[in-house]
This record gives sequence, C-alpha cells and structure tokens, in this order.
Amino acid sequence: MNEFSERLKELRLSSGLTQKEVAEKVGLTKNALGNYEAGIREPSLTILIKLCDLFDVSADYLLGRNDSY
Repeated sequence: MNEFSERLKELRLSSGLTQKEVAEKVGLTKNALGNYEAGIREPSLTILIKLCDLFDVSADYLLGRNDSY
C-alpha cells in the first residue's frame, strides 16, 4: 500500500462508511474504490477532489504530502 491508499482506507473506516457507500458518494464502483485502497490504481483528479470534499481533507493530506488535514 502507498500513503494515499492507507489514508483513504483510514478515513473511510474512521467515518464508519463502507466501500460501497463511499464509492456511491463519489461516483465510483465498489471495485474501483477497493483498487484505490489496495494501491492497485490511483484516482483521477476529479475523483481525488470528490474524496477530499467527502472527508473534508486537503489533497496534500490524502496524497501523503502533509500530515495536517
């Protein structure tokens, strides 16, 4: 796993959401979100922004460039 995938999974779990719920909120399939969390794929800029908005964090935080939300 990379920093992005670890932080994405951590944020999802701490929010009490399932992969399916997060996927639906940002317009993905559950499998696509699972691939992000497993570090197999990386999101497009559009999906990255939607994930940041959903979890109320910065892109720098989600990408592992900064430890502050």
